[in-house]
Amino acid sequence: MRTEMCETTLHEMVQKAAVCHSGRIAVTFDSCAAVGYVSRTYSELLSAAEELTSLLRIRDRRQERLVGLYCQPGINLPHWILGILQVPAAYVPLDPDAPPLLSVRVMEQSRLTFAVVQSHLTQTFLSSFTPHLPLEVCEVWQTQDLTLVKILHESGTDSQEAAGEEEHGQGEQPPSELCSLSAEMGIGSQGALAYVLHTSGTTGVPKTVRVPHQCIVPNILHLRSLFQITADDVIFMASPLTFDPSVVEMFLALSSGACLLMVPTVIKKVPSRLATVLFTRHRTTVVQATPTMLRRFGGRVLRTTVLCTSSSLRVLALGGEVCPSVPVLRSWREEGNSTRIFNLYGTTEVSCWATCYQLQLEAGNDVSVPLGTPLMGTVIEVRDERGGVVTHGSGQVFIGGHERVCLVGDEVAVAPGTMRSTGDWVEVRGSHLYYLGRRDRLVKRHGQQLHLDALQQMLECLPQVEACAVSLYEGQRLLAFVVPASPSRDLQRDPSSSDPAPSSSDPTPSSNDLAPPPRSLQTEILGRLSQLLPSHGIPDTILLVLALPLSSHGKVAMDELIQVYERRRACHVSHDPLGDKDALRQHLQMLWKEALALDGSAEVGEEAHFLLSGGDSLRSLRLCDDITASLGVTLLGLLEVILNGSFSDLLNHIAMATFQKENTDNTADIPLTDALPQTQAKRKHTDPPPQTQAERKHTDPPPQTQAKRKHTDPPPQTQAERNPPNHLSTESVQRHMGFVVVRRAGEVVEMGQESAKELLNHHRNANQRTESNGSKDHSNSPRANESMGYGAAGSSRLALCVRWQSDTGRCVDASPLLLLSRWGQDMVYVGSHSHRLQALELTTGELRWERVLGGRIESSAAVTRCGALIVIGCYDGQVYFLSADSGETHWVFGTDDAVKSSATVDPLTGLVLLGSHDAHVYALDPEGRRCVWKRQCGGGAVFSSPCLHLSLRQLYVATLGGQLLSLRPDSGALVWKHCSDAPFFSSPCCSCSCVCIGSMDNNIYGFCHTGQQMWKFSTNGPVFSSPCGTPACLSNQRVFCGSHDSCVYCLDSCDGTLVWCFQTSGRVFSSPFLFDGSVWGCGRLVTLTSTDGTVWVLDAETGALKASLSLPGELFSSPVVWGRTLVVGCRNDFVYCIELTNSETPVPSPDRGL
Repeated sequence: MRTEMCETTLHEMVQKAAVCHSGRIAVTFDSCAAVGYVSRTYSELLSAAEELTSLLRIRDRRQERLVGLYCQPGINLPHWILGILQVPAAYVPLDPDAPPLLSVRVMEQSRLTFAVVQSHLTQTFLSSFTPHLPLEVCEVWQTQDLTLVKILHESGTDSQEAAGEEEHGQGEQPPSELCSLSAEMGIGSQGALAYVLHTSGTTGVPKTVRVPHQCIVPNILHLRSLFQITADDVIFMASPLTFDPSVVEMFLALSSGACLLMVPTVIKKVPSRLATVLFTRHRTTVVQATPTMLRRFGGRVLRTTVLCTSSSLRVLALGGEVCPSVPVLRSWREEGNSTRIFNLYGTTEVSCWATCYQLQLEAGNDVSVPLGTPLMGTVIEVRDERGGVVTHGSGQVFIGGHERVCLVGDEVAVAPGTMRSTGDWVEVRGSHLYYLGRRDRLVKRHGQQLHLDALQQMLECLPQVEACAVSLYEGQRLLAFVVPASPSRDLQRDPSSSDPAPSSSDPTPSSNDLAPPPRSLQTEILGRLSQLLPSHGIPDTILLVLALPLSSHGKVAMDELIQVYERRRACHVSHDPLGDKDALRQHLQMLWKEALALDGSAEVGEEAHFLLSGGDSLRSLRLCDDITASLGVTLLGLLEVILNGSFSDLLNHIAMATFQKENTDNTADIPLTDALPQTQAKRKHTDPPPQTQAERKHTDPPPQTQAKRKHTDPPPQTQAERNPPNHLSTESVQRHMGFVVVRRAGEVVEMGQESAKELLNHHRNANQRTESNGSKDHSNSPRANESMGYGAAGSSRLALCVRWQSDTGRCVDASPLLLLSRWGQDMVYVGSHSHRLQALELTTGELRWERVLGGRIESSAAVTRCGALIVIGCYDGQVYFLSADSGETHWVFGTDDAVKSSATVDPLTGLVLLGSHDAHVYALDPEGRRCVWKRQCGGGAVFSSPCLHLSLRQLYVATLGGQLLSLRPDSGALVWKHCSDAPFFSSPCCSCSCVCIGSMDNNIYGFCHTGQQMWKFSTNGPVFSSPCGTPACLSNQRVFCGSHDSCVYCLDSCDGTLVWCFQTSGRVFSSPFLFDGSVWGCGRLVTLTSTDGTVWVLDAETGALKASLSLPGELFSSPVVWGRTLVVGCRNDFVYCIELTNSETPVPSPDRGL
């Protein structure tokens, strides 16, 4: 067997199984959508893997390479991994949901040169990592749904490539691509690498763990034998790629001819749906999971479905955390269940498992379960604190083996048989090891390691923190006691003691009455940590204290801090919460907001969903614990309701259990929502409502009275709240009659009763008044002078200066929407990666309202035909229709994947047309709240935004599958279709003569409206930018478009010939915006942004630079212009309003033009 271990690789085991089982199902991916699930046979799996292997080998013929893999779970995942392994190369999983800096460290530590990126994640990959690493898109492999990206490490890359070209000649690709790391990483001494993982950042600085085939193959072989895996098994892939048990799950199945079952990550968070998929739909036979994941099913589902008498589950392997006791496991099983249950133990540093123990539940009541016997090739030792071997008693576990050796961190080579310390302490009793816990500060939360000292150090590095202490309370609640750097913030004394006290939810008023109250310090700290750490490293509770108490030895007296926390928690326990339903509601809202780290002033809507409001599994457990502790009763099924239900469902669930003995009043049988006052019962949000103005930052603070009113007065009741929810407010619709919509790529649409000329003149006069009244204000503002960018010498002295800015909490990649009306209610609507959608007054930047949606927002907002509703897509797969006045939810429509496409509105029918990553385009009727039609676009997600040609009645839709479709907007019927090999991230743009679009193949295309290609213009980089065309009334038809090559191009839209080209200082992802420059004595102007943070204004006729302005962050958002005002989002979390003015003196122009 040892010879087989040394010589066999993971992919060779799969190849052998495929020979015997070529026609059997190898992989099934169930998206849990209406389209059903998809499967691949072993023959299809190997064929697809061979194709990827060939594509990778073309880049280089050297061996022992590393290839990053940036993707989400899907049907292609196993063949991508096999394709990389067969090169031969090792795969390095990069998690799209992880903080970017964690992945950057992995790429840098492993000197990763190439990554294959799932096509629809290409833009996310580039925008996440371009700020940290130079990247280059090399190839798009359409058949693989992958994009090959080169990582150009700043140190040594150029010299290495130059040396490679000199040695191998110019006609041959230099072998530095997909470069070998065998020499510098010591791979040769340890055997060929299979994969590279990283330890969590919460255990200190993340370290890479390079795992050879010879280390992991023994795990597969031994567990395959212990679990008696056959070709008839269905094995669930429960772990993410970045967690090494995923390797065991995948190759247990694929090396045995069995079926590997995968589901989307979000389904794993919904226990009821997961149970149905696993055990009803697919009859899963083998599950390897953490005990926490299993507990989330709840006792009822465990007994009736997972571990029932007729369960399909043969093997349940629990690992990653302490195994539940025998009595607990026995309580999860229905009598007569025959599932075999195993306890697995191991560490990432000796990937993956080290020991295995099969439990016998028929007899015994052992609280502690043995770790089991060592797996094949594994050596286990228990040593005391002096390093001596322990044969009886307690000690620390060390794991190793002659061939079970990985390379950790910067290790170049490790001696065979090296033993790794685990930090885990056990008790040796006879022939068994029993887990005791960790003697140091390294703990496990949710199956992941967390170093409390590392978390404490990270907290102390934050500018808001003077000092802190971290503790794990009762093994579950992660507490952080923080001394603020500014002692006056958010502190109050505990009335019961002179000890340091937790803060109140209300901030202490600032000494400066003109400034808005500061954002809650706890919220600031949690927000910052969420950008740096995975969810299991985020504290459950942050308590602000005046000072850290010290023991007699000068150390932190943690027992005193724990007493502070217990007093704080006792204050939250309602001594009589069951006597009044309103009191129960308020109490539950308080616990809900604390679990989500929301401000105390935030509202909790009846339809708010905990997971969609920013919660996760850890926060769900915290809320469950808080409810149980504060009410003093144990509620069956509570966690499942938190995970699956709305706030109203949770409230009713608790009320039914706690009021069951008191249901003698008149409202006992009435749903709680019906017992509310009318105005409150009708206010329903999908998620938490707007946060306060204190969460925003402005260059110029608002007037004192207005600022105070916004923070002390409740918001006025809106028409949307008074009217029945099934109908649009007549007053609201009338108020929006006569409006202008301004959107990205030069889209300006006049709607309603007021003529375009009247409305345009109204705003032109307003803009002139702004100039005469505003110039003095900006010239006296130091910030405005610092932020001013000037135009070219000899031009009309056009200048740019920041008028206001608004903090959204996270990066703003979406483009703003301007809604302008004759009522003077000129608004900006823009979404953010913080899940927030903000409504801001265009002239002042004041926050009118804010909504927190169910996921990140990359889609740009649109306005319905009536002007009363804002339409926006979200990463949670929903399309939200919100009141333009208040943000109240009118309708939410669900698709089956993320919605990054921006909607277009048909002014004739009122239909809202947009795409989804579920590969469909939808036509939605907001007034009837129905989907009129939807169309599958032939493969490939719809990232770009549809474009409607009104007179021809043709809707143009582009997909990441490389298809451009022309559809009938009334029915979705296909008019014509063009297919290419490269994805379309760019959105199509219509003119009277053609439809234009940019492609990832470096070209900009022009098609006639009957589908024939008219022209093609080649750039020197992929084109993410969406074209912007000139109005049809102009004789010279032009189209403007940016490129990844840092240029913006002006082309003749009739034949695609180049009119002019302008070289920017960064890559151009945004779409240009064409606008009138007559106010400054110019003709037409065009503005755009580059990713280095620069806003550019150019002469549309010549490409000459008129003005530029640098903002403190990357720019992927597209600018919009109205009059003298330009609005754009930035990746420094802000939305900027920039005023276009006449500069006092001309300055030399930078030499930018070509």
